[in-house]
Amino acid sequence: MRRILWAAVVLALAWSGWWIWAANAVQVSTDAWFSDRRIEGWQADYGTLDVRGFPLRFDARMTLPALADPDTGIALSASGVDVAAPAWQPGQIAVVLPEDAITLSSPQARATLQVTAGRVALEVRPRQAMALEHLRLAAEAWSLAAPQGVVLQAEDLHASFVQSETEALRYTLTASARALQPGPVPRAALRVPDSWPVSFDSFALDMQLRFDRPWDRTAVEVARPQPRHIKLDLAEAIWGTLELRAAADLQIDAEGVPAGSLSLQARNWQDMLALAERAGVVHPTLTAQAQNVLQALARATGDPRAIDVTLTLRDGLVWLGFVPLGPAPRLILR
Repeated sequence: MRRILWAAVVLALAWSGWWIWAANAVQVSTDAWFSDRRIEGWQADYGTLDVRGFPLRFDARMTLPALADPDTGIALSASGVDVAAPAWQPGQIAVVLPEDAITLSSPQARATLQVTAGRVALEVRPRQAMALEHLRLAAEAWSLAAPQGVVLQAEDLHASFVQSETEALRYTLTASARALQPGPVPRAALRVPDSWPVSFDSFALDMQLRFDRPWDRTAVEVARPQPRHIKLDLAEAIWGTLELRAAADLQIDAEGVPAGSLSLQARNWQDMLALAERAGVVHPTLTAQAQNVLQALARATGDPRAIDVTLTLRDGLVWLGFVPLGPAPRLILR
C-alpha cells in the first residue's frame, strides 16, 4: 500500500512538473512567435497571456491580440481570445471568439465582425509544423459591418476545412449560413426593392481542393499554399426568385491560371442582370448586348427564364463553346 502511495505521489509530482514546464513553454513560444513576426515587419502585439487549467487542461486567455501582414496589408485585432486544449493531447485545440467586435482591414476596406457563441475546433500535428488536420467553425448570430453600415448578417454559420485521410494535400471545404441577409449597404448599392426578401432561402458551399503543400504554420509565417485542383461539388444561393448554382472541375497551374469546366445554372436571370446593372457591375451601354447573349443561352435550355450552361476554361480564357468570353481569373491566395 505504501508503495502505491509513493508511486502516486511521484506520478503527481512528475505530472505537475511537466504541466508547469509545458505552460511556461506556451508563454515562451508565443512570445517568440510574435517577436519573429515583428522582425519580419509585421505588427504583432498582444496585451497579456494567462495560462491556467491545471492539472488536466491548458486554458490560455490572450488579451488585445493585433496582427498585420505587411505583404498583403491584411490586419486583425480583437479584445481577446480564449484557447484551450487537453493536457494529454495538445493538438486538439478549441478557440472561443470574443463576442465584441473583431476588427478586420485590408488595403481596400475596413470592417468589423460581431459573432455570438463563436467556436473554432481544430486538430493539428504539433511535431509536423502544426500541420492542420481539420478546422470546424460554428457560430450563432453574426454580422459583418463596414463603416457605412451592415454588409452581411445571418442567424448562424457553419464551416469546415478537413484534410483527406489518404492525400495530405487534399482538403474538403464546406460552408453554410442560415437566413443570410445582405445588409443595408449592399441593398442600397444594388437598389434592391423594399418588397424583396430580407434573407437568402439557401446559401451553401461544398468543394474539394488540392494544394501545392500542406496547410501548417508556414501558411501564416511564410506564404499561403496555392490551389492546384478545385472540384466544386456545389455552390448554391437562392434569394427570393433568384436561384444560382455552380459546379466546377479545375486544374490550376503554377501561375494561378485555371483550366477545366464550370457549370452554371441560373433562374430568373433577368432580375440578376437588372441587379448587376444597378450595382454598376454591367455598364448600361452593355446591358442590351448582355441581355441578347443570355436570352440565346436561355432559349437553348427551353426555359426563357433559366440558364444552364457549361463554360470551358483553357489557354487563359473562358470559352462558351467556340466563343471566347474573356480572360480567366487567376486563382492565387495572397
